[in-house]
Amino acid sequence: MATSPLAGKPAPKKLLVDLGRLEREYYGRSPEMDDAAQRVAFGTSGHRGSSLRGSFNEAHILAITQAICEYRAGQGIDGPLYMGKDTHALSGPAQRTALEVLAANGVTTVIQRGDGYTPTPAISRAILACNRGRREHLADGIVVTPSHNPPEDGGFKYNPPHGGPADTEATKRIEARANELRAAGLRDVARWPYARARAAATTRRFDYLS
Repeated sequence: MATSPLAGKPAPKKLLVDLGRLEREYYGRSPEMDDAAQRVAFGTSGHRGSSLRGSFNEAHILAITQAICEYRAGQGIDGPLYMGKDTHALSGPAQRTALEVLAANGVTTVIQRGDGYTPTPAISRAILACNRGRREHLADGIVVTPSHNPPEDGGFKYNPPHGGPADTEATKRIEARANELRAAGLRDVARWPYARARAAATTRRFDYLS
């Protein structure tokens, strides 16, 4: 593999991302349902996109999280949901949005203590450790990360009780339901204000890193 000519040098100004604009577009832009590029679309276990392109905005996360709540209820998954995020700029806003929906749906959600960042394998391990020897009240998880995608992208992935990426059967059902919710104007999405969601009895903190 060839070495990039930018290796070891400050990033050129044209490659830098306006983080303030990313967040403003995340909250302020309404994705267009008739544009296929702006619909919820799961790739490998999750949805990815950028708020600047209308493909990763608050409407997406509200709908996907509600769809996950309904999916896990339909599968009889009623244990804790472990949720972590990476350092991409859109991961923090997306995790906050998700927590608002999870709390309103009564899902016990475990986030990193101190609102810190969480490596994806730590979430997988937490799910497996919780489910070891269990046959009921199984745990699952959400990882807020676009993996290797560029800095302007966000990602939102669902991990079922086996700890790894969700399979196609699960992601297709979540994707379809999320797009139904968006098409209906998100009226069936349960949501609490963020302060209430953070203070909810179902919101718990855990130090995944140690």
